[in-house]
Amino acid sequence: MKKHCFVIMGYGRKTDPHSGKTFDLDKTYLNIIKPAVLSTGLECIRGDEIKESGLIDKSMYALLVHSDIVIADITTFNPNAIYELGVRHASRPHSTIILKEENNTIPFDLSHNKIFHYAHLGDDIGVSEAERCQKELASLINEILKSPQTDSPFFQYIQTVEPYKLPEEEYISAIKELSEKEDKIFALVEHAKAEMKNSNFSKAAELWKKANKKVDNEPYFIQQWALATYKSKKPTERTALLDAIGIIDNLEIEGKKPNDPETLGITGAIYKRLWLLDNDVEYLNRAIDYYGKGFKINSDYYTGENYALCLDFRAEVEKDNDEKIYYKIEAKKTRKAILNILDDLLSEDDYENRHDIKWIYASYSNCSLALNDLNSHKTFEEKFYSENPDNWEAETYEDSKNHIKNIT
Repeated sequence: MKKHCFVIMGYGRKTDPHSGKTFDLDKTYLNIIKPAVLSTGLECIRGDEIKESGLIDKSMYALLVHSDIVIADITTFNPNAIYELGVRHASRPHSTIILKEENNTIPFDLSHNKIFHYAHLGDDIGVSEAERCQKELASLINEILKSPQTDSPFFQYIQTVEPYKLPEEEYISAIKELSEKEDKIFALVEHAKAEMKNSNFSKAAELWKKANKKVDNEPYFIQQWALATYKSKKPTERTALLDAIGIIDNLEIEGKKPNDPETLGITGAIYKRLWLLDNDVEYLNRAIDYYGKGFKINSDYYTGENYALCLDFRAEVEKDNDEKIYYKIEAKKTRKAILNILDDLLSEDDYENRHDIKWIYASYSNCSLALNDLNSHKTFEEKFYSENPDNWEAETYEDSKNHIKNIT
């Protein structure tokens, strides 16, 4: 029977509770873990590829106990991944690899374990870093397969305990059952992402809704479901926006709205579009509130750009002169802060290979325009178009530029 590597980790975009930084964990899986595992000849299975509900089923327990290698990525401290790592450590003395983004803190109980570190840019992983990690992780897997050493704290400290042995026939039965399952969540999510990329937002919304039902209120699926819904403009733009608000409200916990930057940014975008449709200042106030919180938590340049634009809108409709001045000054300060953030990003090695480089150029151009630096505006606009943006990306850029021209 072919050997397996079982991967336990979060998926989609997740926010680290300590740093506030958001990571696209699918990039970790696709750019580092999966190619490294496959290069060693092992079959690679990620936990979300087999979940049919929010609960761990017998297939997952079988894989946690019996898999030849288990890789646990604890970046952002996904609670399911931490629990599943505990199950593995309690049932298998060796052959478990812990991964973590290099700038995150380590839980005390795991601080004595050897941990494989990697550098993540947030939305992507640099090409050279991905290649380094693939090579080193594959080497580590081969080393463990050849000469496994005890890596479970449980078996290190209580050496008289005998590891649990899962009967081979039970494991084979679980794997057979797994192989017969159709419509795995990972495949469903990849399909939804492809539809989003192709601007088929109505279809994408259906797929994200389906994925959410399978895993029971996974925040990433809810965020993407809301995003695809409002972008679909179906059956009408206003109805789609209101439907999206209803979807994102599912993320409330005990009446409190979440403060992760991804949710704040999407919610801000929905309210901004409602303002542009209805000119209801309460929608604009809510957009400012959500965008402002997102920018302060994560210093994300794109969220900040929208925050500044909404402040400009607010200044335009404000009747009190002192308040009008406040909104204009806050918008100007925000854009200056954004340019500092972008300058730091553009000073990094290999910055041209960032997946978001066109948006860095777009934000730099529009912030420069708002600050009346026309030379920088023109330079970075040319850089943006040199990246051959898709039609919808060019429309998004031009829309923001036109709003700035109309209010400055």
